[in-house]
Amino acid sequence: METFAAKGDLDHKIARFMSVYHPDGVGLPREDDPAWKDWSWFPQGGERDFRLSKVLDVLEPLRSEISFYSGLSHPSVRKVIGHANADQYLTAADTGSHGPYKNSVSLDQILAANVGEQTRHSSLVMSTNAGTGAPRATHTSSFDHQGRPIPSLNRPKRIFDMLFVTGGKNTRDKLARSKSSLDLLIANVRSLNKKISSHDRRTLEQYLDAVRDTEIKLLKAEQWIDAPLPKVDSGHLNLDVTVRDSRAYIQTIYELTYLAFLSDSTRVATYMMGRENTGGPQDLLARAVGLNNAHGLTHDVKKPNGWRNLGTYNRFQAEEFGRFVQKLKDTPEPNGNGTMLDNTFAMHGSASSSFHLSRNYPIISAGGKNLGFNNGRYLKFGRGNEDNQAGAGISSDIGWRSDPEHDEIPLAHLFVTILKRLGVETDEFAGYQGGLDRV
Repeated sequence: METFAAKGDLDHKIARFMSVYHPDGVGLPREDDPAWKDWSWFPQGGERDFRLSKVLDVLEPLRSEISFYSGLSHPSVRKVIGHANADQYLTAADTGSHGPYKNSVSLDQILAANVGEQTRHSSLVMSTNAGTGAPRATHTSSFDHQGRPIPSLNRPKRIFDMLFVTGGKNTRDKLARSKSSLDLLIANVRSLNKKISSHDRRTLEQYLDAVRDTEIKLLKAEQWIDAPLPKVDSGHLNLDVTVRDSRAYIQTIYELTYLAFLSDSTRVATYMMGRENTGGPQDLLARAVGLNNAHGLTHDVKKPNGWRNLGTYNRFQAEEFGRFVQKLKDTPEPNGNGTMLDNTFAMHGSASSSFHLSRNYPIISAGGKNLGFNNGRYLKFGRGNEDNQAGAGISSDIGWRSDPEHDEIPLAHLFVTILKRLGVETDEFAGYQGGLDRV
């Protein structure tokens, strides 16, 4: 039995956000391919009367709680190979495929800045790979207001301890030492600032931005240090599970997110299943369905059972997302306003569609009824790709190198709608004005 002690007042409107990113896109065989009916990712049909293939039919029991999207992408990277496009999934920045690199703030961090003061943790940033990765090979979906990557956590025990264990005198002493060290660092930097060139001073300013972020986090930790930590039942969790036990690992990540939301430890979370730039622990996730090398599945679609293998892996991803959504639906909201799902907008998607093509992102959303979202729909945007065959059947670089033949809508417009409905007063994201009224 869980008991919770949240600092925030649960009488006010709760709005939560979860983003799950899966690398390597989805399977899109051509319509004249025998695999199309069973193993093409996008639904087939109209807005309400759509049919789900074997890839997504695991979500059929949640049909009324889920929406599917096509025709959305970020314009700045439509000709960037999928191996380099995950960095901008939640930012819409022009991160490019090579050369100088600059990112911007991610959707989740704008939300975190808006609601983060009401919870112990402004946001929960997770991935299979951990850390930040590298430019165009990110290990995190989250970027701060200066466009810097926010390190992600991947060890369930560390995530659990951060949420529900760390506290008491040791934490107070550690916080005091950290503040003392930070004060000394700032004093030394200010002294150094008087002795360096203007170019080095700009570099130092960037470093000071990171130091200021740390200072803000320490101040917040100090504000919450006397608030009792939530008590949760962790007997059903294997906190030492690794990605080698892939299905159990994914389920544990989702369960930790659920507990973080239920206890109101945070209202914003991201999980990146894996980086786009090939290789790494995420390749082991395909073991959940008896396959190897998750990334390699996208390159082998023309081999015997190739579309089926990729579709089976995508089905696993959808199934575990559905399990998380169902748990939110089955849980009454602690403040008595419907279910947890009614007050949570959960997103599952990728910045690639077929074979690393940075267009027509395959996106699912769930929940948010109390936030204004109307589900049970297949929403098509743009023009010229009503049958969702853009890029279908490709298994080489020719897809992403070619010019787009269809009109798509900037995904940033959906982000504007999300921000507004979750309480952020804005009509703009990454320079794009206006939301999507149909959502």
